[in-house]
Amino acid sequence: MKVLLLKDPKEDDCGQDPYVRELGLYGLEATLIPVLSFEFLSLPSLSEKLSHPEGYGGLIFTSPRAVEAVERCLQKDAKAEVWKKSLKEKWNAKSVYVVGNATASLVNRIGLHTEGETCGNAEKLAEYICSRESSTLPLLFPCGTLRREILPTMLTDKGILLESITIYQTIPHPGIQGNLSSYYTQQGVPASITFFSPSGLTHSLKHIQELSGDSIGQIKNFHAKSKLP
Repeated sequence: MKVLLLKDPKEDDCGQDPYVRELGLYGLEATLIPVLSFEFLSLPSLSEKLSHPEGYGGLIFTSPRAVEAVERCLQKDAKAEVWKKSLKEKWNAKSVYVVGNATASLVNRIGLHTEGETCGNAEKLAEYICSRESSTLPLLFPCGTLRREILPTMLTDKGILLESITIYQTIPHPGIQGNLSSYYTQQGVPASITFFSPSGLTHSLKHIQELSGDSIGQIKNFHAKSKLP
């Protein structure tokens, strides 16, 4: 049985996407097609803020893309060297809050220790932060244009200072239509389709409906999954 997963491939320690591997154990043939791309914004401003940990009580990461933005800032030779020598240690002296193990592993990769990753979502993380945070300095929150307001609102209501900086926006993947057309031509109509975000659904559903035509009824289940493991 063929299933279509509308997401980027993410290799684990075994060199395979965990969804493809897990579905394969049940005899399902999964294909991954990315439907979203990300455009980074305000990286010079983010880089400047990362250079002054003394002005912040800590960091908050709620998406892998925000961590990628930090990585991009650190790719410059001078910044990378300063990060290794002093900035990383100074940020590690503060709280670095994250949502989810996937984001936590990326933050660990740039040398920062994390907490809160088991909270599961932004609301739970906000509760966790509110129960622990005592700094009078703002928390630095790199985020995307589609961020939810629940975390900022909960922190503000508790008097916890937050400085948000928008560093990426979500856009349709440029190859979405061509990749979907190729899949349908080669594989036919899938038995099941999984969408991993509201944005992914928005940008791909029209193409899927057009390609499926009268066969749309053959797709027994449309699944929606909002968070990756």
